[in-house]
Amino acid sequence: MSQHFLLSSAARTISLRAVLSLTDADAWKLFQRIRWPATDGMPVCAKCGYDRCYDVTRGATPRFRCSACRKDFSPTSGTLFAYHKLSIRDYLAAIVLFVNAVKGISALQLGRDLDISFKAAWVLCHKLREAMTLEMKGASVGGAGKTVEVDGMYTGGHIRPANHKEDRIDRRLAANQNGKRKVVVAIRERGGRTVTAVFPSEDASTDFIKARVAKGTVVHTDEATTWDSLRARFKMRQVNHSVAYSHDDACTNLAESFFSRLRRAEWGQHHCISDAYLNRYAAEMGWREDHRRQPNGTLFNRVGALVGQSAMSVDFTGRWQRKAA
Repeated sequence: MSQHFLLSSAARTISLRAVLSLTDADAWKLFQRIRWPATDGMPVCAKCGYDRCYDVTRGATPRFRCSACRKDFSPTSGTLFAYHKLSIRDYLAAIVLFVNAVKGISALQLGRDLDISFKAAWVLCHKLREAMTLEMKGASVGGAGKTVEVDGMYTGGHIRPANHKEDRIDRRLAANQNGKRKVVVAIRERGGRTVTAVFPSEDASTDFIKARVAKGTVVHTDEATTWDSLRARFKMRQVNHSVAYSHDDACTNLAESFFSRLRRAEWGQHHCISDAYLNRYAAEMGWREDHRRQPNGTLFNRVGALVGQSAMSVDFTGRWQRKAA
C-alpha cells in the first residue's frame, strides 16, 4: 500500500520554525518575492503599476518611491495586510499556521500561537479567507465532456429543545425555525475546482448553479426534486441515496467529501459558525479541498500571492476602529 501524500516529506516544504527564524529584513524580502514574483521581489508601484522604483526606507519597514507617479508605498500597501501593526514575520507565520491546519484553525488558537488578541486573530483569519475566495471569484466550472457534482448541506439555526417533553416542538417544521438555518451548496467538478455559495434553501440555488456551470456539463445530484429544474440545461444523472451511495456511475461523493471537511471544521475547530460568515468558511473549505494534495510550501506561496493581489478588505480593514467611532 502506497504512502499517503500528506505523510510524505514532499508535503512539508516549509515550516513554522523556518519562518520564525527569519530576520525582519529576510522576512520582508520573502514577502516581496511572493507579492511581486514577476520581478523576483523588486517593487512595483501599488498605484500606477510602474516597475521603476527606488528605496526611501527610513525605519524598519521598507518603503519605495515610484519614479513615474512619485507615490511612496510599502510592500503591504494596497493589500489585505495594509496598515498592519504586527511584524511581517508574524503575518508570514500566520499564513503557515493557517495552511497547515487541514480542517481550519480557530481564531482563539491562532491568537494563542502568535500571542495576539482574539480580535486581531479573528480579523486576520477572515482576511486570509478573503484572499482564498479571490481564486474562484466569478469563475465557472464544467463544459462539454466534463462532470460536475452538486449537493447541499444544511447547517446552523439550532433550536434547543424544551426541558419537559410535553413542551417540545417539532423543530423540523418551517414555522418553528429561527431563520438562521442555511444551506451550503457545493459545485465540484471532477478533476477541477469547487464553487460554493450559501442560500436559505436548495430551491434558491438553481439560478446560481446555472450561472456557474457551463452548458453541456453532465451534472450529478441526489434524488431531491429541487434539482429537476436543471434538466433543461444540463445532462442530469441522479442517485437515490436511500438505496445506494452511487448507482449507474451517478454519485455525489466529491460533494460529500467537501461537506465532511466543512462539518469537521464546524464541530472540531470553530464549534459555531455564524450565518453571516458561513459563505467565507465554505469558500475556505472549498479551497482546502481543491489543494489538499499540494505541499504546504506551495499553499503558503499561493495564499501569500493572493494576499498581495487582493485589495484592502472593505469589511475588515479598520473594523474595530469603525466600531469605536
